Amino acid sequence: MRVFVTGATGFIGSAVVRELLGAGHDVTGLARSDQAAAARTDGRAIEALAETLTQTGKPLVVASGTALLAPGRAATEKDTMPEDTPHPRVSEQVALRFAGRGVRVSAMRLPPSVHGQGDHGFVAALIGIARGKGLAAYVGDGSNRWAAVHRLDAARLFRLALESAPAGARLHAVGDEGVPFRDIAAVIGRHLNLPVTGISREEADAHFGGFALFAGMDVPASSAITQERFGWRPVQPGLIADLDQGHYFDEA
Repeated sequence: MRVFVTGATGFIGSAVVRELLGAGHDVTGLARSDQAAAARTDGRAIEALAETLTQTGKPLVVASGTALLAPGRAATEKDTMPEDTPHPRVSEQVALRFAGRGVRVSAMRLPPSVHGQGDHGFVAALIGIARGKGLAAYVGDGSNRWAAVHRLDAARLFRLALESAPAGARLHAVGDEGVPFRDIAAVIGRHLNLPVTGISREEADAHFGGFALFAGMDVPASSAITQERFGWRPVQPGLIADLDQGHYFDEA
């Protein structure tokens, strides 16, 4: 299959490209700057791609997320994306409108942490904050949970979606359903030889800065339906095991 991948040089996109090439697909990639990734720009781009695929039956897989679906409980593939959140997932909302227009469109929902070698996302940011503050912290008792997936497991699911997901499918690329935030802080503290402690929500803004909202979110998610439906199983190390491999703590 000839496949066009946006964000092909990014952390997740580069893994998807390798997965597709390894399965024999012909891949063309597009690299985007961070500035070009604003939500409304994404929405227009997805709409343009989908319009060209209307009535062709060809696949279109768009990246979305699990974090905003059902805070406080494990989000499932049956949950629909709310439209009234502060950060709406425009990609999913726009793309799935074409499911009834002859496009085999599916939404790939990624958890807050997509981890692995070369990650510069949320976990890397937490490590940087801990280094700067001299403390690995969590909010309250740290029982709030983050779903997570290794990027290579996510890449494999992107391929499966491209090859077989029916129109309108929502897939959850989730390996760890919910890692307590205090466990993430604990492994960071252990590797950096820093104290680990809980802080109040009032203290979170000063400690985490713009990351405070994410540090306190309870956003577990399930991939049970995806695993049953597509035969996908996460086989790479989970988040804590990946952190314990040490590569996140190598300073350039």
